[in-house]
Amino acid sequence: MMHKTLFAGLLAGLMSLAAPAFAGATFDAVRQNGAVRCGVTSGVAGMARPDSRGRWVGLHADICRAIAAAALGDAEKVRFVPLTAQSRFTALQSGEVDVLVYITALTLTRDATLGLNQVVPYFYTGQGFLVRRSLNVARAAELDGATVCATQGSVIERNLADFAQRAGIRLTTIAFDTQPSVITAFLAGRCDAISNDMISLSANRLSAPNPNDFLLLPDLIAKEPQGALVRNGDAEWATLVRWTIFALIQAEEFGLTQQNVEATRASTADPEIRRFLGLSENVGAGFGIRDDWAFQVVRQVGDYGTLYDRHVGVHGLGLDRGLNRLWNKGGLLMSWLWQ
Repeated sequence: MMHKTLFAGLLAGLMSLAAPAFAGATFDAVRQNGAVRCGVTSGVAGMARPDSRGRWVGLHADICRAIAAAALGDAEKVRFVPLTAQSRFTALQSGEVDVLVYITALTLTRDATLGLNQVVPYFYTGQGFLVRRSLNVARAAELDGATVCATQGSVIERNLADFAQRAGIRLTTIAFDTQPSVITAFLAGRCDAISNDMISLSANRLSAPNPNDFLLLPDLIAKEPQGALVRNGDAEWATLVRWTIFALIQAEEFGLTQQNVEATRASTADPEIRRFLGLSENVGAGFGIRDDWAFQVVRQVGDYGTLYDRHVGVHGLGLDRGLNRLWNKGGLLMSWLWQ
């Protein structure tokens, strides 16, 4: 009798582990709205901005589409909500958006005080400076007495103050509410330099009327892992967003692309890839979604490496992948285990 009771208890435990998770309030709202409301920048090349036809393009835009493909089965069921650095957190806290895929550094203060969940990093960069070549400086430490334009309501101002103190120099910061305002002021000569993450600065330089008039200094004054954010208290939605980003990374590791994923799904005998593509085991049950959700992400959006090259790398801003390479190629990007 004791053996039977023990067996029954173990069986019940296993069944509870296999039971589908509840979708959560945010996912319920996403389904009801028929779209993922994704908070993005008001326009940064390589990350998120409307193209000439009004279609949002960039790494962030495609991450938003990947979330929609996973959650709703359709990458186009996403509504882009452009936000400023000052409004982004309030928009997420208030429920105006379901997820924030923005140029947002992951910090202790934000994790501990905003009531938001920093889900997972998807981009590694650092803060630097863009200056006019006519300023005749080659390193950040030579900016003593310079005026720097920066975005208000971000960690940029604090990093500038910390750097100035460490370097023993004096910097004057002029803050603006939006990134376009920062660029306008810089091009108009209101400041000697602008400071931001390196991808934003690279985009700013390339979009300037005469890019060769400007120089991206080599120094990084702060590291900056960037990632997606959701509201606290909705673990199911946070988990789905996290694993959608992992799906993009894992697809690259498997060598899966938009071009080959359908053929691979029809022919592969690799047990890991079959599990990833939803051909074995109930990999969607824990989210309350279809088992082929990762397949839909890759088929409709792509893999991380292709998206990076398209928007940020060789076909986009021309930035080297650096730390944004896969873990097995000298970078920091690694998916958790698909088990």
